[in-house]
Amino acid sequence: MHLSDDQGWRIAIDSWPWLTEYGGSTQVGGGPGGRALALALARLGRSVVLLERRDPGRGAGPVFRGESVSPDGVRLLDGLGAWEQVRGAAHRVDRLEIEDAGRRVLDVRFADFPYRYRHPVELPQPALLSALAELTARQPGPCTVLAPATAVALLGAGPAVTGVRAVTPHGTVRVRAALTVGADGRHSTVRRLSGLGERARRTPLERDVVWLKLPHPADWDRRAYRVRIAGGSHALFLPCADGRVRVGLNVPKGGLRQLRAQGLDALRRRLAALAPEVADAAREGLRGWSDTALLDIFTTEVPRWSAPGVVLLGDAAHTLSPVLGQGVNHALADAAELAPLLDRALAEGRGAGRALGAACETYQRLREPAVARSRALQLRQERLFTLAGPGAAVLRRALYRTVGASPALRRRVLAPAYFPGQRPGDRHRPAAEASPV
Repeated sequence: MHLSDDQGWRIAIDSWPWLTEYGGSTQVGGGPGGRALALALARLGRSVVLLERRDPGRGAGPVFRGESVSPDGVRLLDGLGAWEQVRGAAHRVDRLEIEDAGRRVLDVRFADFPYRYRHPVELPQPALLSALAELTARQPGPCTVLAPATAVALLGAGPAVTGVRAVTPHGTVRVRAALTVGADGRHSTVRRLSGLGERARRTPLERDVVWLKLPHPADWDRRAYRVRIAGGSHALFLPCADGRVRVGLNVPKGGLRQLRAQGLDALRRRLAALAPEVADAAREGLRGWSDTALLDIFTTEVPRWSAPGVVLLGDAAHTLSPVLGQGVNHALADAAELAPLLDRALAEGRGAGRALGAACETYQRLREPAVARSRALQLRQERLFTLAGPGAAVLRRALYRTVGASPALRRRVLAPAYFPGQRPGDRHRPAAEASPV
């Protein structure tokens, strides 16, 4: 049996019978959301073909971001049966503190919240992806991974998407499926090819983030998230599972070129001005600009997350700011919500096409409010961080102190980011949430 592309290139698929199967799902993108959805569908016995652009032999992707997993993300991983698999690689975080103008204005302890899963963790993305892949391979539903594979076109029958055409090192292949899932990130190819991005609203934020990793200061609590603010400048300091600290320094939009022109010492001075404790680490650990990565900060609101035969997930459907580390967690929540809806729709047999459309609409209706709340919280935080005038900075410090003094306000402000899928009252500490380190 053979498969032909439009140019007549032929590839034998006797050992790849899944390429001709119509009735499963194709997922473009093998990040946390795509891998979690593949696992959830395979657990339900559904067949999945996952296309991943990165070559698994050349590393596992970003090293500076995508490591923060909220308490709700831990809950979702536990529900997938993946938490026990990854907990040994995770680093638990106990506190969030904010210092403004050299004074602590907020100190939040996650153990004080009345939820079942209370602590965020820092989890290297390669460890998470590897665990999700290993678990998926053990499930009843077959999951075949093509990597590296780059989606270049969507297949169609009338107005409906019926699969993907992708380029691999072995040639061009067609993968046909009842549903194609775009889990391919903030610059989603599936979003563009499907037309779902035509009315998307992309909102650039005022700043970008320069990411880097440094040795962790010896006198810092390794279980604390830190935000340091001075005037209109700020940086995030996040403990890593490998013992270092991940730093996100905010710079004006497009300001990296000017910063680089000033030299590496200017970057070191910026970091030391915000956190004097990292001055030595910046001198020793920051050897060149190759030790940094720039993240262009913007949000994207997509009015429709699905069309006949195609649906978006994670950053492809709703790109968020890196503030409070929401990308991974919302991608996991999308996967957890979408999988059972798709399973029930595929069970319709001949009526699966219409049922899948309804399932995708339900998925967006259920997930959109939580995403909107997180986006609103992030934008408020971004505005607070960038207040530069003396009066505005005084107001910002007063607001943080007010939130810190009121448990009710702390829950109201932080619950959309850290505990969106939980309800207060269950203080039982499950075995799955025991300290992972």
